[in-house]
Amino acid sequence: MSVTAQSVWNNCLEFIKDNIQPQAYKTWFEPIVAVKLTDKALSIQVPSKFFYEWLEEHYVKILKVSLTKELGESAKLVYIIKMENTYGNKQPFTEKIPSSNRSALKSQDVDVPLNNKNPELRNPFVIPGIRNVKIESQLNPNYSFENFLEGDSNRLARSAGLAVAAKPGGTSFNPLLIFGGVGLGKTHLAHAIGVDIKDKYPEKTVLYISAEKFTQQYIEAVKKNNRNDFIHFYQIIDVLIIDDVQFLSGKTGTQDVFFHIFNHLHQNGKQVILTSDKAPVDMQDIEQRLLSRFKWGLSAELQNPDFETRVSILKNKLYRDGVEMPDEIIEYVAKNIKTNVRELEGAIISLIAQSSFNKKEITIDLARIIVEKFVKNTKREVSIDYIQKVVSDYFQMDIDTLQSKTRKRHIVQARQLAMFFAKKFTKASLASIGSQIGKRDHATVLHACKTVDNLSSTDKQFRKYVEDITKKLSV
Repeated sequence: MSVTAQSVWNNCLEFIKDNIQPQAYKTWFEPIVAVKLTDKALSIQVPSKFFYEWLEEHYVKILKVSLTKELGESAKLVYIIKMENTYGNKQPFTEKIPSSNRSALKSQDVDVPLNNKNPELRNPFVIPGIRNVKIESQLNPNYSFENFLEGDSNRLARSAGLAVAAKPGGTSFNPLLIFGGVGLGKTHLAHAIGVDIKDKYPEKTVLYISAEKFTQQYIEAVKKNNRNDFIHFYQIIDVLIIDDVQFLSGKTGTQDVFFHIFNHLHQNGKQVILTSDKAPVDMQDIEQRLLSRFKWGLSAELQNPDFETRVSILKNKLYRDGVEMPDEIIEYVAKNIKTNVRELEGAIISLIAQSSFNKKEITIDLARIIVEKFVKNTKREVSIDYIQKVVSDYFQMDIDTLQSKTRKRHIVQARQLAMFFAKKFTKASLASIGSQIGKRDHATVLHACKTVDNLSSTDKQFRKYVEDITKKLSV
């Protein structure tokens, strides 16, 4: 049988699989693709430089052993690293790297001296008139990696956060963009990275700020004719953490100033960490040049936690609060509240409070009452299929007609409404919504959402459509 890159890699994987944890295998080895075999050199493609660095840091020994078993002592491993939109270069980056040799990658780092360390710069975080050049990090020390529990839903983002904390500005994931729905831990993870960096590198200036507060400060700086001071202040930060960056949407002046601050920090090897409720591709009204920079590093998604992770989160919360609770009650809560971590912890707090205030024992019946109230009060996420059914029924047409290519006005409007509500009521990406509603692209969905917003404010009848369908979907 002829030896191919795939057959060699499959044998390596069998060996690796037997010697590491299943979750680690799934996260770090399943995404790898065997590309070619030349002499004793096996080329494998990894999704990013982040993967390459992680493999070299944690799995170099097992890779070497498995490859030597297959190809002998002179075996070599060639990494092909797909780099998206990095400095405008869309070509895959290929590097022949002997084990533990990273100098070839490090040579890409940019080392530009920082010339703006002016101690007289105004600090937006101190009361005007009080002289204070010390920059407080604005970090919450209660948000740490220790209480950010790892699971399938967050493993990539958490691992990336740890790597950034170990070498801020020195990894390929700069910026690190953490995105996901409400209550999944984006802010917690952003703070945890900052707290860990402050612990490891006390001399570094770390700053956490929400995009909303950043915008307010910029508006204030423009009013007081301090725009340059504002820019210079942010240029002296070593690690800048901006929460809810989607808030910059539509704010062209703030986006412009952030673009220049970002460029300066990035070129000087400073770390930028961003959080958002959506991936860069789904962000609306953000300048393309800024979006392209968001893609320079790593975009890591936080998803809804699976059952095992939900149980671990609850047990950890109870342990920290010094409360004991039977496993069957913990599992009941975890099984019935699936949406996000915030609601999960909220339910367990409610359960403890009810038990304490009413001097009742925590039983499965009490848990059932609390969970039912919680689930009832929680906004239900509906499916895209259900939204299409509700919209098509409302306009008395079938779903095939709704999804068709016709340009008849009433059908186009119904389709646009379905897209609008799919974006509003689900966590699906624009591309996913488009593909499910008549195989459209994400630009069509974006246009549909803007059209619905415009018509809602100018057309009374159309506004009634939106109100009626909203009621139907909110029941």
